[in-house]
Amino acid sequence: MKAFVAGVIIGVFLFAVGIVFYFVTGRASASVEDKPLPFERTLAHAALDARIKKEMPQSIPIGADEAAFLAGAQIYQDRCAICHGLPNVDQTPMAKGMFPKPPALFKGKGVTDDPAGETYWKVVNGIRLTGMPEFKHTLNDTQAWQVSLLLANVDKISDAVKQVLKPPPTMPAGASGTAPQAAVPGKPGRVPINPHASPTKQ
Repeated sequence: MKAFVAGVIIGVFLFAVGIVFYFVTGRASASVEDKPLPFERTLAHAALDARIKKEMPQSIPIGADEAAFLAGAQIYQDRCAICHGLPNVDQTPMAKGMFPKPPALFKGKGVTDDPAGETYWKVVNGIRLTGMPEFKHTLNDTQAWQVSLLLANVDKISDAVKQVLKPPPTMPAGASGTAPQAAVPGKPGRVPINPHASPTKQ
């Protein structure tokens, strides 16, 4: 019996040493294009689901109405679309270069099947090792709920909300992002530093 117990202890020790060796010698998957480690997705999802189930709020402090959806759409456009995409728009280059790939929240059911409290937890806390940041330091509580309610109801949003979620117009090639300024009369090629400044006396 003692020999059996000793064998188990030695086996566990050698297994642990083998895992450490595997990681510290650069054999483990680490780049975006590497194959996932065995059980990587399963274990990661299990840990995340358990934590969310334990901590997500069960009540929603604001109403799921048009005002909340409009505000949530603007927040989504500003903070989330670069990774999670917009309706009827191809995946962004940012999303294509990430692992794991961020879910496209306007394709299929998105997260409409998830309780709003679950999405709220993810917005506020982020998710480790996924590229999903936490927004509790950049969004207030109401804003976090607004975008969470939007995502829980994307199958019910109005045309006005969809309009907010349209891609911004692309800038013409060669544009600098600033409005063109008229040339100073009589001085070709020169433009005023501040076109709104009062004219100087001659």
